[in-house]
Amino acid sequence: MTTPLSDLPFTLAALREAYAAGVTPADVMEEVLARLEAVRDPAIFIHLASAQDLAAAAAVLGSFDPDRPLWGIPFAVKDNIDVAGMPTTAACPDFSYHADRDAFVVARLRAAGAVPIGKTNLDQFATGLVGVRSPYGVPRNALDAEIVPGGSSSGSAVVVAHGIVPFALGTDTAGSGRVPAALNGIVGMKPSLGALSASGVVPACRTLDTISIFALTVADAYDVFRAASAFDPADAYSRPLPSAAMPTPAPAPRITAPDASSLVFFGDDVQAADFEATLTTLAEGGARVDRVDFTPFYDVARMLYDGAWIAERYAAIEDMMRNRPDAVHPVTRAIIAKAETQSAVDAFNGFYRLAELRRACAPILDAADMLCVPTIPTFATCAELEADPVTPNSNLGTYTNFVNLLDLCAVAVPTGARSDGRPGGVTLIAHAGQDGAIAAQGQRLTEVRRPMLGATGVQTPDLPNPEPAPLSGGDMALVVCGAHMSGLPLNHELTSRGGRFLKATRTAPCYALYALPGGPPARPGLFRCENELGSSIAVEVWTIPKDAVGDFIAGIPAPLVIGTVELEDGSKVKGFLCEASGKRHAEDISTLGSWRRFLARDTNVIA
Repeated sequence: MTTPLSDLPFTLAALREAYAAGVTPADVMEEVLARLEAVRDPAIFIHLASAQDLAAAAAVLGSFDPDRPLWGIPFAVKDNIDVAGMPTTAACPDFSYHADRDAFVVARLRAAGAVPIGKTNLDQFATGLVGVRSPYGVPRNALDAEIVPGGSSSGSAVVVAHGIVPFALGTDTAGSGRVPAALNGIVGMKPSLGALSASGVVPACRTLDTISIFALTVADAYDVFRAASAFDPADAYSRPLPSAAMPTPAPAPRITAPDASSLVFFGDDVQAADFEATLTTLAEGGARVDRVDFTPFYDVARMLYDGAWIAERYAAIEDMMRNRPDAVHPVTRAIIAKAETQSAVDAFNGFYRLAELRRACAPILDAADMLCVPTIPTFATCAELEADPVTPNSNLGTYTNFVNLLDLCAVAVPTGARSDGRPGGVTLIAHAGQDGAIAAQGQRLTEVRRPMLGATGVQTPDLPNPEPAPLSGGDMALVVCGAHMSGLPLNHELTSRGGRFLKATRTAPCYALYALPGGPPARPGLFRCENELGSSIAVEVWTIPKDAVGDFIAGIPAPLVIGTVELEDGSKVKGFLCEASGKRHAEDISTLGSWRRFLARDTNVIA
């Protein structure tokens, strides 16, 4: 290995390469402790494994095993998640207990070869987005000590931002896995609810909680997600959701963002300009960016702390609130105590109101592949929190509080320094189960913007273009050439059925493309030439679950049919073709070579 371990960025790729070159887990554990000592922030960890314990854990791993995806990778765990042999406090000394077994997710990560090094600080009982509500001190923001570290997963975000460990576990109910990521310039992945088991996690709002993942790159966060994800029959809220390899990002995703009238920045014009710059980057990369009024989402967000869901937080610590209230942090106690004034009638009225708001949000969500919002509207300083411990915290949740209430997945990604040097970032949000799609888009965005990896001073590295994820036995490949392509009006007929993008390619040079009459939406017809001499037409290959194929085909109108399409590499894949009768009154556009070029040429066509 040519790079000294002390200079190595602690990404999964860099550590895997180091291990392959002969570095040992014991070497890495020593470096972890050296990096932590250099940072000199005693508030990051509530409990830290000893050097002897880490050396013993490293020795147990044996020789390098590349088949274990996280072999030798050190990680940190938020202290409301159980790690066997370590205390769990949820940042409340009177609540502390000694965990005799790992949380389900921690056990899966250990099985993949990862080594937990300690338990990180948090806003007590995971109530807060600021990271300052802890009797164990306040971790310093890794980039700017005047800014709050973010919460509730404060220590987990800070330890990753310093490059001490490649990833850390947090939890996320209102944004605790995203806000600290934005404030420290790293990635924060909030998986779909139920994708990661909550067994062994101290609940905040059990129906809304998920373990979250902090990492320096989106690819690393997604690798950890795949290793941790599995259905857990012991967790009543666990769901068997997909965790396949990260897909190839779709070339023209439909991305919806708040319009100018509904964006909220609390006077932070630099944040506003930075968000618009990111939307421009997405559009220049091929995305179709739409803007809508975001009021329904803000209405949902307000329900999380103003509505009956605060009673879930009370239920999690009811004994303490009734019998030992003085053991609870004063701000936390004041927030959770609001549940004592609410009734079952309030709870049901909240459920009814949320159902109405979900209906209002649904058309916006269904018209997009994903949403893009600022992760935070502005920054909060430690001084501001001392003066007002509530309002800045509430402001930080503007773009995060609604996500779990609407059963969405999200990933917060850094986009580089703002014009004033503070970290920029956005969050991509999609329907449950679309974790891979937003991760792929987030990874592509970071590769374009090249932000620094937290406070490490290292720029986002080049990553090899991933090979298209192989077809699973339950999927079928499908060639599309028109309105079903990425970003076009009928693409949702694939994505809503679990379809995912595989690749953009071209047909063999033996096809003709016609613009068919009718619409909207306008549609093309792909014809195989009788004499085999034709054009090579741009197409996309998608997958669709086999059990959804019948329903999909039932909606295909004549003269379109599903046949066999030959691609430029000679492979033959099922895809859209057109009956010969479709040429009647149709325009031959073969010379353009693609449906997108036709749409760009004829702007009067309603796509």
